[in-house]
Amino acid sequence: MYAIIRSGGKQQKVSEGDVIDVELLRAEGEVEFTPLLVVDDKGKVFSGREKLKTAKVTAKVIGTSAGEKIDIFKYKNKTGYRRRAGHRQKYTTLEVTKIKPPAAKKAAPKADDADEATEKES
Repeated sequence: MYAIIRSGGKQQKVSEGDVIDVELLRAEGEVEFTPLLVVDDKGKVFSGREKLKTAKVTAKVIGTSAGEKIDIFKYKNKTGYRRRAGHRQKYTTLEVTKIKPPAAKKAAPKADDADEATEKES
């Protein structure tokens, strides 16, 4: 079973037990995501927004880290304009603990079955 979740404006494919890095979340303990898509073990795909309201992906926060340093250098020729800056993106490391698929609908009895049941009683 796997799911597609969205965090920090990006989407990631996750399975139970995966360890992923997402953009910094100000959270501790456990985090829940509403998935965009769920594929169960039988290969059945759930993608409707209404069905996925009941589905949840639970992840445990392991820690935080920083990505590679990116150097930024702006330069304009012959004017003496130079600007230098740097950036390190912060990440939260998560371990996916559980993927709960959407709740199954209770099957309503068909009209034909109800008619047959009344015929057997009489």
